Amino acid sequence: MWAGPLSAANLAAELGISHGLASQHLRTLDRAGLVELTEVRPKRGGRERLYRTVKGTPLSDRTDASPMFTEAFVNNMRTRLAMRVPDSASAVTDAELWLTPEVWTEYRKRLLELMYDLHEYAVPPRTPGATPIGVTLMAFEMLPGPVPDNPTHTE
Repeated sequence: MWAGPLSAANLAAELGISHGLASQHLRTLDRAGLVELTEVRPKRGGRERLYRTVKGTPLSDRTDASPMFTEAFVNNMRTRLAMRVPDSASAVTDAELWLTPEVWTEYRKRLLELMYDLHEYAVPPRTPGATPIGVTLMAFEMLPGPVPDNPTHTE
């Protein structure tokens, strides 16, 4: 998500959308438990609400493999890859491994901790001296056997 806290005005400027739409999205994300209101402060005769992402909520807690989730994930990857700086340093891996339940549990926990750490170090967008970094992590148990005919569709 983002390093916070951000107001609807900040989010609108970052995404190139209207302030009203950004505010509506933030309220929806707040109701869904993905962001939380951290501060309300006076601003030019009104109030500015600052939101931050809620650590640990998002996708790591999901247990479904819905087609909509899969498509959103793939689209996000396409967007991020299109924004990749050519010939820049990166860490890329792809693996299909067989692990014991104990090892899988331990490494899943360690991977999530690394992601939490990255979120802790994140600074607001366009902070001088900072660079945007795309990080996508997807590690999950797979069904043994042949790949389904339509791998992006699950019943």
